[in-house]
Amino acid sequence: MESRDTDWDGVRLHVVTGKGGTGKTTVAAALALALASGGRKVLLVEVEGRQGIAQIFDLPPLPYEERKIAVAPSGGDVYALAVDPEEAMLEYMEMFYGMRRAGRALTKMGIVDFATTVAPGFRDVLVTGKTTEAVRRRGKNGRRVYDAVVLDAPPTGRITRFLNVTQEVAGLAKVGPIKHHSDLVSGVVKSPETAVHFVTLLEEMPVQETLDGIEELRAAGLPPGGVFINMVRESQLPRAALDSAVRGGFDVAELTLGLKAAGLADGADAATVAEALAEEVVEHARRTEIEHGERESLEQASLPRYELPLLADGVDLAGLYELAESIRTQGAS
Repeated sequence: MESRDTDWDGVRLHVVTGKGGTGKTTVAAALALALASGGRKVLLVEVEGRQGIAQIFDLPPLPYEERKIAVAPSGGDVYALAVDPEEAMLEYMEMFYGMRRAGRALTKMGIVDFATTVAPGFRDVLVTGKTTEAVRRRGKNGRRVYDAVVLDAPPTGRITRFLNVTQEVAGLAKVGPIKHHSDLVSGVVKSPETAVHFVTLLEEMPVQETLDGIEELRAAGLPPGGVFINMVRESQLPRAALDSAVRGGFDVAELTLGLKAAGLADGADAATVAEALAEEVVEHARRTEIEHGERESLEQASLPRYELPLLADGVDLAGLYELAESIRTQGAS
């Protein structure tokens, strides 16, 4: 396998979070494809029960098992796992108590819902535990089973609590299997093997939530990775023209003459078309100005930033591979 420089040498767990509507799952899927490129094996995990991975890869709902879902560019395989808290609970009881059969009876009684209501952090321990186990897992040859694991995590507002499992279960157990399990999880999550990436748009609310999330993550001693700026629209005009449009609008008379000279409109129609185009240009210029300001705000985080294009045809499989290639070319894989 060819070597390549990346922003995250040694990182094996890539946690992807973001405000709702920013395309978090799409970016997580594209990142998994990018990481698998060149012959690697990557596991893509979701924990929110939305079957977002299945939808984006145009697959039936995923069961609670690891299965191959895609082949990456230049070879490499992407596997997926939709974590089910009940099944994770059964595995946990088998692993630490040898009580899988009894566990099935308990799940029928709603013990998972009961336990996670009494101690909400326990549910996070279960699902993050399954993910970090995949990071640590080795095959019979002693090598790691997966070269990387990508976790499509909860939204930005909940990410620090979700990952800070030791703190979340501190009041639940100070010794014993639960404490041991949470310590194993924390050992991976807080290590250099983990990076937490934020997905945002160039809009005020998602950018501010991203900056707040990064600050909160750092305060908890958790490792931020990069910022993925999703759905970026390229400017259609030179910077000077945009600045002029923001300051003084657009010269409708000049635009009218230009349309007539080009044979694109005549008479009154030319003026009407010119006014509509001028409004579009001014709106485009104002939006571009706002986006420029949000980019400057994101510089405060001092993290690597990656811009992913807005796909004109929406996110289908071809678009997903296009985003993966964009991630690769920006050195983020």
